This record gives sequence, structure tokens and C-alpha cells, in this order.
Amino acid sequence: MSTPRSPAAPTNFVSKDATHVVALSGGVGGAKLARGLARVLDASELTVVCNTGDDFEHLGLHISPDLDSVLYAMAGVSDIVRGWGRTDETWSFMAAIRGLGLPDWFNLGDRDLATHVWRQAELANGATLSEITSGLAMRFGLAHRLLPMSDSAVRTRLDTDAGLLDFQDYFVRRRAGPRVLRVQFDGASQARAPLALAELAPSLIVICPSNPYLSIDPILAIPDWQQWLRQRRCPVVAVSPIVAGDAIKGCAAKMMREFGQPVAPITVAKHYRDHLDGLMIDALDAAQRGDIEALGVRCAVAQTVMRDDADRETLAAAVIAFGHSLARAAATGQPAATPRVQLR
Repeated sequence: MSTPRSPAAPTNFVSKDATHVVALSGGVGGAKLARGLARVLDASELTVVCNTGDDFEHLGLHISPDLDSVLYAMAGVSDIVRGWGRTDETWSFMAAIRGLGLPDWFNLGDRDLATHVWRQAELANGATLSEITSGLAMRFGLAHRLLPMSDSAVRTRLDTDAGLLDFQDYFVRRRAGPRVLRVQFDGASQARAPLALAELAPSLIVICPSNPYLSIDPILAIPDWQQWLRQRRCPVVAVSPIVAGDAIKGCAAKMMREFGQPVAPITVAKHYRDHLDGLMIDALDAAQRGDIEALGVRCAVAQTVMRDDADRETLAAAVIAFGHSLARAAATGQPAATPRVQLR
């Protein structure tokens, strides 16, 4: 039986007139909410910190799948059907790779390839990943700040029933087939955040609906980000990536089953409970609200499945309203109001 945790001390929250949201994100699911946040917040009001544990070197290029998914989504050039890569993509490069008998298990579209080539060239010239990401954001017309979780290499590796696998080997080449026993983040203990975290003074921290184990845990494994969260003076709100007993995208549900956990939002709440003040769950899971709040985590209900930009904006606005209600409640000692969200 779980023991309810003590909610974050209300006196630790500092009331801020200005909105500044810091969102922690993985790839596809997180990218959708990051786009929604970017559409409802001004450039000065949003910083997105993205997982780079999925990064790897392929065909001589440094590939940053999650960073690029978030970049493309926020810039409005992502392929909304596939959920990754660029819209209006062509595949001549991959056809040529196959014709040469070279590894073709990881798809690189022609438009997407330009991003990786430029990133690799800038790395070779001594630029940091955060500098390169800032340059890419500018070139894509994105005014909001997008940061990699670190400029140094952190690599997600999975101990599975098929042996120790690099993330992309597990997720793409083997289609997340092997059973996961444990996840490790090589290099995380030595990694540093890409900026002095005192520069970030958020009024709200949002954990996007990304895989907790593979997308958010790599960020939280870096000591700088751990300390920053411990010293935070604002609420932390997560959006559950689990809806109606399954993950919207990816292998989070599969991993929960392999770890002996229920595929449910309450598993998300327990996983983040040391950092979490509020969890937003889908209307299909509304019956679990009481169990989540019994953990000491406030719970709000909304439509969390984002099919279009209207959904993304609506959810982003609801998350912000929920976070602000938690801050006001902490400051006044009154119960947090549940944001009213229209279900489409």
C-alpha cells in the first residue's frame, strides 16, 4: 500500500506576476503539448527542455530525434501523420542508402537530413548542442527557447532479455520487442545542464505527456536538474501519457506491464510523486482521480488526446490554469480550483 506523501510546502511557492513555463519533454507526445504551449504563450514565457538520451551517431551524423521532433512541432513543420520527421518529406536519400546496401533501419528523410548534416558540421566546428539548437530554432522561425537537457553526451541503454541495448537499437531496429528489465543513463552523473539554472525562474514546471522511463527520467538523472527541481519555488504539473489503459504513442504501457505496474495514470503519479504537485488525466480515466489525490497529488481532468492544434491549445491552456490554481492555493491556503475545460 502506498503512503500518501506530504504535498509541497505551500510557503515554498513564490507568487509571480509574470508567466514563465518550463516544460520537460520527450519526442512525439511531448512535442504536441510543446506546440500547444508555444501557441498560447509568448516567446519570453516558455522554455522547453528536451531529452537527448535518445541521441546517437548514425552514418557519421549526430541524430537528436526528440529535439528535432519538438523543434519541428513547435515550428509547425512536423509530419502530423507519422508523428515524427518533417512534413512534405521525400526519401531519395534512403533509397540511395538501400541501393548501396548500407544500414536502412533508421529513416532519414531528405528534408530532415539537412538538419543532421548542419548539426554535425557545427559540432565539428566546436559548437555546443545548445548553441546548435538555438541556431536551428532561429532558422525555423521559432522564437521560444528550446534547450537540450545537456551539452554533454547522455545515452539511454536498456537491460533487456536480449541483452544490453542502445535505445535506438531497442526502439527502432527491434521495434521495442525485447522485454525491458532495467534502464540506465550512461554519462548522466557527469552531465551538466546547458545553462546556469538560476536563469530559469519558472512560475510553473510542466512534465509533458512523454514516456516517464525513456523521455523524462534521462533529464531527471542529471544532477543539475535534480537539484533544480528540489529547490523549485513553483508547482510541477504532469500530463499523463496513459489514457484508458494504453499509451497514446510509444512503449510506455508495455514497460509498465514489464515492471509489474498497472497501465494507468496512478502509475505516472507514483513515478513522479517526489516532484509532483498536480497530474492532469484524460476524461476517460476520471474515475481514478480520487486514488491519485490520495497520494497527495492534486488531479485535474481534461481531454488530453491532442488530434489537432485546437486540442493542443486547449490542453496547454488547461495545464497552465491548473498550475496557477495550485500556486494560488498554496499562497492562500485555500483548495486548488479545478480548471473548467471544454471536452471536444
